Amino acid sequence: MSERMTRPQIPLEEGVITPGSTCQGCGAAMAARLTFKVMGPNVIRHGIPCCPDQSSKSPSTGSVFEGGGPCLTGTARALKALGRTDIKAIAFFGDGGTYDIGFGGLMSAAQRNENVFVVTKDNEAYMNTGGQHSGGSPKYAETTTDAVGPNSRGSPVHKINAAFAFAAMNIPYIATASVAFPEDLMAKVKYAKDIEGFRILLIQSPCPVGWRYDPAKTIEVARSGVQSGIWPLYEIENGSSFKLNYKPKELKPITEYLKPQARFRHMTETEVNEIQVYTTAKWEKYLKADELKQIVF
Repeated sequence: MSERMTRPQIPLEEGVITPGSTCQGCGAAMAARLTFKVMGPNVIRHGIPCCPDQSSKSPSTGSVFEGGGPCLTGTARALKALGRTDIKAIAFFGDGGTYDIGFGGLMSAAQRNENVFVVTKDNEAYMNTGGQHSGGSPKYAETTTDAVGPNSRGSPVHKINAAFAFAAMNIPYIATASVAFPEDLMAKVKYAKDIEGFRILLIQSPCPVGWRYDPAKTIEVARSGVQSGIWPLYEIENGSSFKLNYKPKELKPITEYLKPQARFRHMTETEVNEIQVYTTAKWEKYLKADELKQIVF
């Protein structure tokens, strides 16, 4: 890990109001708590339709999926006009509002390098409306629109590599995080919040309901996602500079991540091997990029 990733001081004050209205074991609720602890009170939170996580103590506003990026941009520009550099405009969106319906508005904001901070709680489907497929759904995951049957094996495509898509806009900061690695997550929030320009943090936020696992196992599931290379932890600065924040000596087999989740229970050995090969190949690219300190597409 880089120097700034080592044991950040954890604020005692909570930035959210608990208890929230979330499901047991909700990864998104954990992500919200950790994020707003670090952001502090001087933020205006933006939301779009998505699962409830935690109600923040700071002022909040909302928009439709497509309007997330423009609404966030408007707040940031208004704060600039007022000279309020002490207040941050932050989005707390789901994967549908980041990789899918809301992608166009956010990408436009990224292209303009608007002074906004986007945090995504990625639970890999439209969980608030029943678990439909989103751009964040991984290949072979069963969703309510990719039901497993004679003509379907779950999601037919790999999830969008949103981090690299935003990197193509040469924005100042992109990072991935996991609720199973809270110190890394909070250090990235702390670092990103004061950067000028567009920055985005993608947090894997397991969903016990949609992923179908024991709610007590959220952290275990999230940890195995990182340790197997399914969800690597890294940072990209200025569109090219690359840093892996977690490098195990050997990746765990992806079966440790897949097996606890019933959304993958239909997968054949051939399909599991396919995903293992895909994950290993991507991990090798990340290792090479880390060695070169630069993105390798």
